[in-house]
Amino acid sequence: MQYQQFITIGHETIMSVLMLVGPALLASLVIGLIIGIFQAATSINEATLTFVPKLIVVVGVLALSAPFMMSTVSGFFRLVFTEVARVNR
Repeated sequence: MQYQQFITIGHETIMSVLMLVGPALLASLVIGLIIGIFQAATSINEATLTFVPKLIVVVGVLALSAPFMMSTVSGFFRLVFTEVARVNR
């Protein structure tokens, strides 16, 4: 395998991981920020208050983005297997 193939696979791996976890992490960050502002404004210091809304939002985002995630993963595997197949040539 040439170095360019390693670089291509590594780049695609990083980009695929970022695209797969990005929506869930971003949704969790936003809902955590909103709940944190609410807790600061109302002086409610309950640590478990953020868990359930974050869980619901992240599960919802994962359910909505499942087709996109599957197409991303299948495209990544197609690229990896294509690059591995080039090794024998």
